[in-house]
Amino acid sequence: MGSIIRVNNVAKVYRKDNFDIPVLHNLSLEVEEGEFMALMGPSGSGKTTLLNLIAGIDRPTTGEIIIAGIDIATLSESALAKWRADNIGFVFQFYNLIPVLTAFENVELPLLLSPLSKGERKIHVETALKLVGLEDRMYHYPKQLSGGQEQRVAIARAIVTDPLIIVADEPTGDLDRNSAEEVLLLLDRLNREFNKTILMVTHDPYAAGKAKISRHLEKGDLV
Repeated sequence: MGSIIRVNNVAKVYRKDNFDIPVLHNLSLEVEEGEFMALMGPSGSGKTTLLNLIAGIDRPTTGEIIIAGIDIATLSESALAKWRADNIGFVFQFYNLIPVLTAFENVELPLLLSPLSKGERKIHVETALKLVGLEDRMYHYPKQLSGGQEQRVAIARAIVTDPLIIVADEPTGDLDRNSAEEVLLLLDRLNREFNKTILMVTHDPYAAGKAKISRHLEKGDLV
């Protein structure tokens, strides 16, 4: 297997009140297909910025971000939005579930813009919820679920489109140890059994230990 992600000499500079704030400094990184990589480092080191660039949420100031042969930094906004929907599954620290929607409806959201029929969407959603062990909670609302269950719904939502890459930003940061362990085991299973490429930002050495490889950022540089 070759590199599915290639970050070539990427710099990211934010502009605030006439000041330039450099966040990443000519950073290069390669991630193999089927890798499970943890990105570690203190707050402000650029971990989430790097994750957002790879996921197409943000754009580099300079450099290339090539995902499966496509330099996503050159895509138009509409093309990039479609690319994200087709290729990236997002898992966030605070779940980002919509409280007035059931688990089923939250997981179905990424499919609503797809050409799938209602029946096909139902099959995809049920399969994703079964994979995360929540087929018996699919019609529960977020407030009726534990934090660990909410995060597993979020993971089901991330995988329902069968994305190329899963990006997880502090996925266990808001969970107790038992719930965190469930989420980490689920990510490990998605990597091992389904060969999903996973990039996980974490402060937690225990969580990072579940990844196959860890990379450390310090003030915008890989060390």
